[in-house]
Amino acid sequence: MASLAPPSYSEAVGAPSGAAPPAKGFDPAAAVPPDPASTPHRTSVAAPPAAPPADDDEEQADSSRRGTWGSQLEFLLSCLSYAVGLGNIWRFPYLCYQNGGGAFLIPYVIMLFCTGVPLFFFELTMGQFTSQGPIGIWSVSPLFQGIGYAMFVISLTIGIYYNMILAWTIFYVYSSLTSSLPWDGCDNWWNTEGCHVFQPEPCTAGDGANDTEGCVQSGGQRLWNTSGSIGTHRMPADEFFHNYMLQITDGIDDLGAFRWPLALCLLSAWTIVFLAMVKGVKTYGKAVYFTAIFPYLILVCLLARAATLPGYMEGIYFYITPRWEKLAHVKVWADAAIQIFFSLGHSWGGLIALSAYNKFHNNHFRDAIIISCGNCLTSFFAGFVIFGIVGFMAHELGVKVEDVAAQGPGLAFIAYPEAVSRLPVAPLWSICFFAMLLTLGVGSQFTMMETVVSTVVDLAPDRLRAKQTWVLLGCCLFMFFCGLPMCTSGGLYILTLMDNYAGTFSALIVGMTEVLVVAHIYGADRLLDNIRTMIGHYPFHYSWWKWAWKVVSPTIVTALLLFTWIDHKPIQYGDY
Repeated sequence: MASLAPPSYSEAVGAPSGAAPPAKGFDPAAAVPPDPASTPHRTSVAAPPAAPPADDDEEQADSSRRGTWGSQLEFLLSCLSYAVGLGNIWRFPYLCYQNGGGAFLIPYVIMLFCTGVPLFFFELTMGQFTSQGPIGIWSVSPLFQGIGYAMFVISLTIGIYYNMILAWTIFYVYSSLTSSLPWDGCDNWWNTEGCHVFQPEPCTAGDGANDTEGCVQSGGQRLWNTSGSIGTHRMPADEFFHNYMLQITDGIDDLGAFRWPLALCLLSAWTIVFLAMVKGVKTYGKAVYFTAIFPYLILVCLLARAATLPGYMEGIYFYITPRWEKLAHVKVWADAAIQIFFSLGHSWGGLIALSAYNKFHNNHFRDAIIISCGNCLTSFFAGFVIFGIVGFMAHELGVKVEDVAAQGPGLAFIAYPEAVSRLPVAPLWSICFFAMLLTLGVGSQFTMMETVVSTVVDLAPDRLRAKQTWVLLGCCLFMFFCGLPMCTSGGLYILTLMDNYAGTFSALIVGMTEVLVVAHIYGADRLLDNIRTMIGHYPFHYSWWKWAWKVVSPTIVTALLLFTWIDHKPIQYGDY
């Protein structure tokens, strides 16, 4: 690619064309504002930075510290692959419907530009300017280096259970390699008396006869007429997930048997991660071309298929019909802010780790806008796919859309598989859906692993940078063994516990603290001067970014933290 530095950089900053490049790193002395008396306009502006070096010299200087992306597109795709994860598919569409449909987009967009983009831009700046990982960047204020360690622990913990979810998707992909899906009926050994194949027609409309429990086909398969209510009866996909794949126990106090098929899937997931990252940023940068682009191709295919199904428009109307009265509820605004915060991956260290591989003069301001908006548009687009299929399922069952709408694992591993089983050539669509989930999850997992590995390497760079492959292998093995308890029959309870506490309160506290420390101790004006040094100009508008970091974003994140504490409820899974 052509140089990313503005061609008129020297003229823009008034530096001589032959000046030496600024050193990479937060050097307080280099960014001290000049004497106000000598500055006619903005007193916080530092002395004009030196001109950038030639492309070859810049690349050589960057590479001497650590690797760099093969192209700017690799960085964009890696950030997009990190930000666009499972939550975009299984959480945002449900939140949108639950919080006012199309009306929810108003608080969502407001929170995007008040919290999401400022924090995203902030972390990209920290990583690119210092070329350091989550711990190394805190040379800006060594007293708060614990923030970096907190990011490391968050990514480590989330990475452990996140790969277990990817192991489930691998299990489903393998289970879909059949002529008929194993969860399309109730005549399997793992099915119980409560399993029913739901249908909208009366029980005796087909080849069936009534009994005390409902309706039984001539082949012994039990049907249930959904003209009333689904009630306590369970779908075949529900029993496949809980009774076959997990063989779930009654609670976390009973972990039950070790599920070797799940352990093998978990090992496969960690093998994928290791092979994709074995050469560091070189192989990782190439892998994201697939993990970032492939999910969009599948989403488009699924949307095209869903649009031909009966009930599609009912699902879409249910998804986007605005309910304006919802905007008067505080919870709607809190949900929008929380979804933005966690969807973009703030406070986990991943954005810092990725941007540390950027060239010093990369225009990361442009990147922050593109990636943040692209992530949110993906979430909205995914809703048309998800609720189109959910509308079809509601049509097939003869129930309302809200009766089958779900979020989280319940959507991905129960509701959606149940809907897919009713499509022609069901195994093909099942493979496509779970392959999409796998690539979405792997893209996020790559960045979390990069955060963990780069943090470990930065603790002793002189000794460990040359042995980064062994560090990666050690981290993968350690996290694999930590995840083995989730391969037991009671492992779902462990995963639920980790999911609720690993990256919620801790991430909010880290996000609030990091921006307060840099904006008020290092200085928002000084940080903006550092940005000018990198991209050749201040981001538009100077005052907005200054006060967004000093007041707006910290206030919103603090409010989210308080709201999360107030709204906290004991963890529950099913009846446990």
